[in-house]
Amino acid sequence: MRTLFIIASLLLSACANDTRPPLVATDLRITAPVPGQTMSAGYLSLTNNTIEAMNITEVTSPDFASVEIHESILQDGIAKMRRISSLTIPASSTVKLNPGGKHLMLMRPSANTELVSLSFYDGDTLLLDVQASITARDN
Repeated sequence: MRTLFIIASLLLSACANDTRPPLVATDLRITAPVPGQTMSAGYLSLTNNTIEAMNITEVTSPDFASVEIHESILQDGIAKMRRISSLTIPASSTVKLNPGGKHLMLMRPSANTELVSLSFYDGDTLLLDVQASITARDN
């Protein structure tokens, strides 16, 4: 019994000392719009460091009129893109937003900027603010 108490105490202590932020964005890349277009795409990895799932329900940017979460799907042999209402990041997991899969669509830039600010929300709760440089599109 005493051994069980010690193990439980160590686990609780380890959890209490976890100084990682609840949500972390890495590998963030915003592509420049195709000439003559007003849309950019955003790719990144989101890591949930908590023991509960997180739902990203909104992404905003002062640098774009609109930001939506999309996913590319293959339907009846045709590639399509559709907006999704939320992005779930399971507890203690990472979700990757990649070309050809889930990604951000950033529409109508407000100005020519090389640095983009993004805010990720779960309902009214701000989960994360990040900044990323705009990069050239892959050919």
